[in-house]
Amino acid sequence: MSDHGTPFAITAAPSGPLTGTAQVPGDKSISHRALILGALAVGETRITGLLEGQDVLDTAEAMRAFGATVTRHGPGDWSVHGVGVGGFAEPDRVIDCGNSGTGVRLIMGAMATSPITATFTGDASLNRRPMGRVTGPLALFGARAHGRAGGRLPMTLVGAADPVPVRYALPVPSAQVKSAVLLAGLNAPGETVVIEREATRDHTERMLTGFGASLRTEETEEGRAIILTGQPELRAQSVAVPRDPSSAAFPVCAALIVPGSDITVPGVSRNPTRDGLYTTLSEMGADIAFLNPRSEGGEPVADLRVRHSPGLHGVETPAERAAAMIDEFPVLAALAAFARGQTVMRGVRELRVKESDRIDAMARGLEACGVRVAETEDTLTVQGMGAGGVSGGAMLASRLDHRIAMAFLVLGLAARAPVTVDDGTPIATSFPGFETLMTGLGAQIARVRA
Repeated sequence: MSDHGTPFAITAAPSGPLTGTAQVPGDKSISHRALILGALAVGETRITGLLEGQDVLDTAEAMRAFGATVTRHGPGDWSVHGVGVGGFAEPDRVIDCGNSGTGVRLIMGAMATSPITATFTGDASLNRRPMGRVTGPLALFGARAHGRAGGRLPMTLVGAADPVPVRYALPVPSAQVKSAVLLAGLNAPGETVVIEREATRDHTERMLTGFGASLRTEETEEGRAIILTGQPELRAQSVAVPRDPSSAAFPVCAALIVPGSDITVPGVSRNPTRDGLYTTLSEMGADIAFLNPRSEGGEPVADLRVRHSPGLHGVETPAERAAAMIDEFPVLAALAAFARGQTVMRGVRELRVKESDRIDAMARGLEACGVRVAETEDTLTVQGMGAGGVSGGAMLASRLDHRIAMAFLVLGLAARAPVTVDDGTPIATSFPGFETLMTGLGAQIARVRA
């Protein structure tokens, strides 16, 4: 079973100005999908800018287990020789997805309509996360799942020998579930339809179209219908992965709250279904300029110039925006502690079932640093302390969650006293090189010697 290696504590201390260029990693969501669709295509897909975090490396290894040839040629430069839609081989080993909920759910979808069986597991955090939200709709195709109580990993999925197309309305906004159903629909005859009431990240739809699938959208009374024609021949592609807006959020938010900071973050994805944090930061009075807008790999991107913004003020994020910033709420909560007034985050129920209960994790950590918070099942409210108002000085739990660990380290850079995170190992799942990048900008971040 996966683990993160030897745990280490890591401390962020009040820092001088952050300056320079932050070359953040490639987008994790797109990296997962590029590997999976490359494996389902015919021919060689070439990927540049691939995120080489552990989550994505686990997906690459899974594609090898299903029969694709996956090769690393250099940093971020990979190729995938695919097996075609319906061509997955039955793996001869357990598929270990580490910490990645995205990886396991998308891979389950990709194999669910092939007559093969695979067993999935992950680390302690992933094995606590519910899989029923994906295995439920996959059962409509004819797949069968056998897992632990509560629909949890380890789990064996038996793919459908004679899959049927489905029409599925998402009960809650979830790009992972939407994508799993669409990937399953690739090997089902006829049209598979997914209906979403609220828009979620659309990387799967964009990439399916780029690989040659027949996909269209229609507005219906139920919501936006995504209609996929099954059993296409996907054509190998060249995929340029833009930089991850979720990873960029950490140096961006740090620069906004550390006095004197002025940084540039080049080539960040500005996909509208991922842009919620940057919309919110602008509403809060953040000094962010979006420069040189362009398209890379079918995705809109821009260079960000970010400067210290002592006049940040609290806002209310509407529930309908939550899906477009679901991974950024932890660092937004940290930043909100330095704003004036109250920040209310609505529609965040999904954070309860991420790598950790992120609402609870952020609330308890902020309280330990002297910040007043309130929470409900679906909201998190942070009472801002203003610039320089956060006391810090606490040891905080990462809970095996990379975004919680990084959010608390951002907090520590502008608090009055250092903040220590009990375990920094999960950071490598999504942001390898985080420490090096941040210290290169001038952040006072260091591992605690045992």
